[in-house]
Amino acid sequence: MKVAIQGELGSFSHEAAAKMLPSATFLPCARSAEVFDRIEDGSATLAVLPIENSLAGSVAEHFDLLLTRGVFIHSEFHLRIRHNLIAPPQVSLPNVRRVFSHPVALDQCRDFFRAHPGVQAVPFYDTAGSVRHVISEGWKDAAAIAPRQAARRYGGQVLLEGIEDDQQNYTRFLLITKGGKADPEPDPASIAFTVKANKTSLAFALKNEAGALYKALSVFAVRDISLSKIESRPVRGHPWEYVFFVDILRGDDEAARDALRHLGEIAEFVKVLGIYLAAVAQGS
Repeated sequence: MKVAIQGELGSFSHEAAAKMLPSATFLPCARSAEVFDRIEDGSATLAVLPIENSLAGSVAEHFDLLLTRGVFIHSEFHLRIRHNLIAPPQVSLPNVRRVFSHPVALDQCRDFFRAHPGVQAVPFYDTAGSVRHVISEGWKDAAAIAPRQAARRYGGQVLLEGIEDDQQNYTRFLLITKGGKADPEPDPASIAFTVKANKTSLAFALKNEAGALYKALSVFAVRDISLSKIESRPVRGHPWEYVFFVDILRGDDEAARDALRHLGEIAEFVKVLGIYLAAVAQGS
C-alpha cells in the first residue's frame, strides 16, 4: 500500500502515518497539492496530512484542498507533538544563530526564541526537510526544529528536547482516500466505510442574508446533534463570500441524514468530506 504524506520522511506526518498504517510504503510530498494529486491520479492509495493543531489552529490550505479535490476522509489520528532542536554533528547550542523549520512548528516554539533573542527563526517547507537541509549544507551556525526521528534519519544531534511552548500540543491528522468530487455521499464500499463511524465532516455555503447561519445550525440543534468544530474560509475568486466547515459528532444514521437533507434545503451547496470514527485516544 502506497501512502502519500505531506512532508519528508522523518516528519510528523510520517510519524502519524506510520502509527496509522505501519506496513505501508510512504511517499513524501513537498507540497500539499501534490498529496492530493497522488490520490487523484492513483499513484497513492491513501494519504495522511495534518488538518489542525491544538496550539496553532487549522491548516487553512488543507481545508481548501478538501473542498475542491475529489477525496474523502477515512479516519483521523491525534499525534502528540514534541519539538526538538536538532543540529549537525559538532555544532553546539551557543553557536546556533539560525533555526529552520515549518512555519507552524516555529510558531509553536515562541518561548525558545524569546529565551534566545540572538537566534533567527527561518521558515522552511517541512520539519524533517529542514534537518536534512541544515545537515547537507554543513552549516556550523544553524539548527532545525523537528521530531527526534529526523535526527536519527539524517544524522543530526538533538541539542534540546521538548521545546514546544505547551506540552498539551497535539496535531490532528486525516487519512484520506479517493472519492467522488461532486458526490455528496460517496459509496461506502469505495471508502472502506465502517458502521462504527461517529463523526461527519462537511462543508457548506449560505446566502448572505439575515439568520442564514442560525437556520443552518438549527438543523443539528433540533436533532440533538453536537458540533465539535465550525469555522469559515473565504471562497477564492468571490470576495467576502465564505464556506463553513463543520464537524458533527454523528455517523451515517437517520438523524444525520435528515439533518443533511434539511441543510441542503437551506444552503447553496453541501459537501460531505468524510464519515469516520473519531479519534478517542491521543497519540503518544
